[in-house]
Amino acid sequence: MSGNPTGDQDGAPTNGPTVSRDEFDALFASVRTWGRWAAADRGAWNRVTARHARGATAAVRDGTVVPLARPWDTRPGPDNAKPALHYMSDLGDVQDPEPSVFTDFLGADYHGKGVTHLDALSHVAYRGRLYDGRAARAAVDAAGARFGAVSALGALVTRGVLVDLPAALGVDWLEPGRAVHARDLLAAEEALGVTVGDGDAVLLRSGALRRRREVGPWDPDGASAGWHVHAVPLLAERAVALLGGDGDSDVRPSPVEGLHSPVHALAVTAMGVPLLDNLDLEALSAACAAAGRYAFLLVVAPLNVPGGTGSPVNPVAVL
Repeated sequence: MSGNPTGDQDGAPTNGPTVSRDEFDALFASVRTWGRWAAADRGAWNRVTARHARGATAAVRDGTVVPLARPWDTRPGPDNAKPALHYMSDLGDVQDPEPSVFTDFLGADYHGKGVTHLDALSHVAYRGRLYDGRAARAAVDAAGARFGAVSALGALVTRGVLVDLPAALGVDWLEPGRAVHARDLLAAEEALGVTVGDGDAVLLRSGALRRRREVGPWDPDGASAGWHVHAVPLLAERAVALLGGDGDSDVRPSPVEGLHSPVHALAVTAMGVPLLDNLDLEALSAACAAAGRYAFLLVVAPLNVPGGTGSPVNPVAVL
């Protein structure tokens, strides 16, 4: 089985086609949902109702539970420029002797490539505006976010769909730089027997962690598989509530001139769709293949951080 995905005619991965800034702005306007919901700082999570939670729960069959977070990574590397912190703060010798108490500290500059995390709606602005047209400089300052904070989102319980492209294509992984298009989503739906629908959380597996284990780490800011902006209108049409992946959803290098994270801008800022970055989808891929189904109950419970632009998180899938 090859690790090289479909790309150009010569088989090389491609992040194209290139997109002009004017074309991107027209695309941004076409998928924008500003003014749609009264609770604007929850964005597309307003789509998910008790009906969605009941439906996702009813779809659980064998009760297989799959956590989706990567290990807390304290080691620097090309894909972990700002390692998380973990150290012991009490080795049983600080408080009164009985019972012994051991405590530790955790900290992370988590908006990067090393920590599994959720991007809230205050995380991404485009042309000076957050989701719903809020002026970014007025909404976010040194004290945190006054609009679109992660604390406004709460927990999400909905149906998750794994778009397992390597499984659908019969390859080990997608090479870094490979753009995922709408046609890839449609082909994966047919191959995997699942259809993305209203209120779903769509998780894109590129096989990045398998590639990292077998080939070694690389800088995903320079090259990573992910959605091309031309795929976003189909995701918008399907009315998804959440996008996530084993990367950060964007193909890199960016195909849009002057924009380093165009899918972030379309999803978070235009559509109000939070993002899950840096998931570990390898165990979920195996569980879905064994079960013969690629839809499941997904629970996402970010930390309740007032003013936070996101949160480290350990999403859980239940099949």
